[in-house]
Amino acid sequence: MAPQTEQKIILVVRDTRLDELVSRYNTVAQARFYIEHLGADFSDYQREDQVYKAAVKDAEQVLRRIGRVQTLQRAFLPNFIFGARDVVVVLGQDGLVANTLKYLHAQPVIGVNPDPERWDGLLLPFAVRDLAAVVPEVIAGGRDLRPITMARANLSDGQHLLAVNDLFIGAHSHVSARYRLRCGRREEDQSSSGVIVSTGLGSTGWFKSIVTGALGVAGNFIDAPSPADVKSSFAWDADYLYFSVREPFPSRATSASLVFGRVDAASPLVIESHMADNGVIFSDGMLGDCLAFNAGVKATIAVAAHSGHLVV
Repeated sequence: MAPQTEQKIILVVRDTRLDELVSRYNTVAQARFYIEHLGADFSDYQREDQVYKAAVKDAEQVLRRIGRVQTLQRAFLPNFIFGARDVVVVLGQDGLVANTLKYLHAQPVIGVNPDPERWDGLLLPFAVRDLAAVVPEVIAGGRDLRPITMARANLSDGQHLLAVNDLFIGAHSHVSARYRLRCGRREEDQSSSGVIVSTGLGSTGWFKSIVTGALGVAGNFIDAPSPADVKSSFAWDADYLYFSVREPFPSRATSASLVFGRVDAASPLVIESHMADNGVIFSDGMLGDCLAFNAGVKATIAVAAHSGHLVV
């Protein structure tokens, strides 16, 4: 059957945990032996794999009746060139939606939950069965789009990196990061476990963990509010970010007074690396797609000029 339109639709998919195990151990049998040898339930990996691949097959069938479909593996996202008019369907967990958004420029993204019994899917409002109705509406411009603010790190050596949830600036391993931090008129040398810069979308993730942990520790020393009573999230389309310094260490050479703050157009965050090597900046938990951040390099972090667009 010929598609209804010539619209190009990109279906973004990912490997399952079983795929990753087979890639590591060569066969399903060897993967089973490894998992069961550790006392874990291998059947759960198989069920997840079966449900996901059935969802991919069903999604491809539905989408091919609507337009021209190209299925894209997550690993190829950084090098894929999206067309300006492409409609992007993401089939996976929330992290796959976030990872896809930062490689786009205004193309609408339809988040599809392949396994609602397994994944909550904050960014996955649709099921595979919804695609037959939703995709034609998106093509016709009849669906609302929710803007998603992104963060951007610009390095003094010309490189840059976008983030949908958060940026990490620090050391590659579990050693202290050394740097000079400036926000607005305040600046200081610091030694810490790294700096996290969060967007509104990311404020329910790593940012929430940082705030919850900080309040929990502080509550044992001062009369601090309970973490359960504090609302740490902020709007997905907010025109600002927040930075948080993890485990700052005050010493004769370093300070720890500038550990949390708002980043906006008037007050970008500037960090200069004092690390001889192993300094990195990565986004959205993707360490494999990082920028080197070593001695002398400056990173300016601000709200990105363009937003993501999530179909709702």
